[in-house]
Amino acid sequence: MLFKRILLPIDINDPSSWQKTLPMCVSMLNRNPEAKLWIISVVPNFGLNMVESYFPAGWMKEITAKTSNELKSIVAKHVPNEITPELIVERGVVYQVLLEYATKLEIDLIIMAAGNSGNKEYLLGPNAARVVRHADISVLIQR
Repeated sequence: MLFKRILLPIDINDPSSWQKTLPMCVSMLNRNPEAKLWIISVVPNFGLNMVESYFPAGWMKEITAKTSNELKSIVAKHVPNEITPELIVERGVVYQVLLEYATKLEIDLIIMAAGNSGNKEYLLGPNAARVVRHADISVLIQR
């Protein structure tokens, strides 16, 4: 089965979230030139506006810009020029944002790292587990 619309979540603070999955996406896109890739990084929210009020003014714009620049850097270093993924930086609860964008963009495959690499007791990190559990589409988990 050839997938045409692929979503790849990346945590810019965790290279293990993309070191294996990004080459996998590139390989899939090389085999299917009609396929399109979206790379998304979600800046987690803190759940309470009260907590966020302690941060300096403009902190969210700064973090969003830093995240966007880091995504561009990762893509420039690791994705061939003939592949032009769309980059998304969003804020929210990670698994919820991923599922919302999967629906909104009509994604047919989410590729993500298993997460939780430090704890061998669990096969999946919490976000990967929730995406797998709630997604209506195929999810490929890279361990």
